[in-house]
Amino acid sequence: MSIRLSTLVLAVSALCAAVPASAQTSGQNAGYQDMDALLAEKGLIDRLGAQVQQARASMSEQASSLVINAMAFLGVPYKWGGDSHDTGFDCSGFVRAVFEQSVGKILPRRSDEQAAATQVIDRSELKPGDLVFFNTMRRAFSHVGIYVGDGKFIHSPRAGAQVRVEDMRIAYWNTRFNGARRVLPQQQEP
Repeated sequence: MSIRLSTLVLAVSALCAAVPASAQTSGQNAGYQDMDALLAEKGLIDRLGAQVQQARASMSEQASSLVINAMAFLGVPYKWGGDSHDTGFDCSGFVRAVFEQSVGKILPRRSDEQAAATQVIDRSELKPGDLVFFNTMRRAFSHVGIYVGDGKFIHSPRAGAQVRVEDMRIAYWNTRFNGARRVLPQQQEP
């Protein structure tokens, strides 16, 4: 299996974890339908069947919508200062767009401002939809992504790259990790 397909399988597995159990029986969750369409489009629905069913039972509806929307941007190119699918994203523009489109939350524009405007949580408390921050430019909170589960996060990494899912446990990200945050539901626009 190619590296890109392996990454997509892991990303979709994490995405699947975000669909609530109630969606399995009600069929009313739009995120569930979107996820199934994405899996079918990528030819993965048959390969992930049992894993998808098990993962669906564990996550909230908000996290589902957020992770599904984030996954929809896989492959969008990085653009410094970018904040849209059409022009590309930088890391904080990506996070901001996903939260605004998914749950109607408007986060600050810069990653350090996003860290300051959200609730500090311990790394061990991470759930899909939480923010993860890294020191990639010799300053705290210089990079941000969205946790998708299973030690993975989705982000817009750097010039010349595209929105992708990566493992936070690899040495590069693990040594640069510098905080986890949660966007609270009652949080108002900055």
